[in-house]
Amino acid sequence: MSNDDTSPPTNLAARRGYHHGNLREALLEAARRLTAERGPYGFTLAEAARLAGVSPSAPYRHFKDRDEMLAELCRRGFALFGARLKTAAEAGGLNAMGPAYLGFAREEPGYYGAMFDWRAPPGVANEDSFGALVGAIARQLPEGAARDEARLLALQVWAVSHGVAGLERAGMPRPGNRAPDPEQVLGDAVARLLRKR
Repeated sequence: MSNDDTSPPTNLAARRGYHHGNLREALLEAARRLTAERGPYGFTLAEAARLAGVSPSAPYRHFKDRDEMLAELCRRGFALFGARLKTAAEAGGLNAMGPAYLGFAREEPGYYGAMFDWRAPPGVANEDSFGALVGAIARQLPEGAARDEARLLALQVWAVSHGVAGLERAGMPRPGNRAPDPEQVLGDAVARLLRKR
């Protein structure tokens, strides 16, 4: 299923041949889809159950509440996000990480919403994605540069990346209206940050 599918929600259980052996996964898929469509605060556990094709009480076999379900989406999202950023860094260094960041925000709105539009409890997000960014930036700095400098630059790059992704998710500015595409905006901003260090 594509996360950017704009068709009306359908019963995931009917489409996927739900049975009790995969209730947890069916509920997480429903929550991911609802988060993509409405944001992490825009649905109830009962609505996730309905979309998964199960009774409103069924989710409580696996999750104590919606926050616990979103915490699992957040964990999975950060794991996937970290793997994509690491792969991009290995393939093309820092220059490839910006497009990977923006691509993840576009392709995985359910995970991205759980990761960044919801106040995750401490310990849910992992450090893999940030660590990959720190490493890629450290490789751009002169030999002997302080690790703290790489971390500070990584936070700045992350903030710019998140801002560009957020603007794109909000529909502004629209490419084609003399606005550069998001990858160009992000690449230019990162280059300027690195030049100013």
